[in-house]
Parts: sequence; C-alpha cells; structure tokens
Amino acid sequence: MRHCLIVDDSDVVRRVAKRVLEELHFTSTEAETADEAMEYCKRAMPDLILLDWHMPMLPPQEFLSALRRSPGGDQPTIIYCTTENDEFDIARARQNGANEILMKPFDTDDLHQKLRSAGFGTLS
Repeated sequence: MRHCLIVDDSDVVRRVAKRVLEELHFTSTEAETADEAMEYCKRAMPDLILLDWHMPMLPPQEFLSALRRSPGGDQPTIIYCTTENDEFDIARARQNGANEILMKPFDTDDLHQKLRSAGFGTLS
C-alpha cells in the first residue's frame, strides 16, 4: 500500500486529507510542521507528500528544497496544497520541486485527478 505524509498546520485539513487518501487506498502519517515532516522523511521516505503552502516555522519552500537535496528526497511525489492562485507562487513551487499544485478545499475527485496526472494511475 502506498504511503502519504500530510503536512499541514490545520488539524481539520489533515483529517479531511486522511479521509480522502483512505478512499484512494493510501495509508498516511500526519505532520503539523515542516520540521516534523523532515524528521519523518529521514526515518521513512513516503511515496507522496501533501504539503501546505503556508506553514509556521520552516517555510514549505525551504522544506521542499532541503528534501529534494536529501538522500531519497527525489523519490516522493509532492503536491502543494494551497488557497493561493498566484502564478508566481505556483511557478516557485514547481521550481522548488513540487510535482503538482492542488487548490484547497479539495475532494476525492480533485486529489485523484492530481495523483493520476502525477503518475499514480488508477487508484480506485
């Protein structure tokens, strides 16, 4: 079974994402901060990371750059989750290594579509 790390400072968003991922047959782990996410990735690199755009402490862009430089950090598919629709921010996320951008709020169909376009194929 594929594993996803959900990185978001909102407990509500993490719970919703976890439910959606379960529907798509993923197991998941949650991290409230990018620092927690980096520690998790050092122990076990996930297949997928849902990464909130706005995070306290370590900015997600720095987390993403550091992750991509770390051993195995080129492997996970990373989907930036954001409420922002700014072209500059989206370009910056892609430049830092994001595979896809997912607008919040999202549902199962939205996430499934992004996963398919990121190469995960059929998940149902």
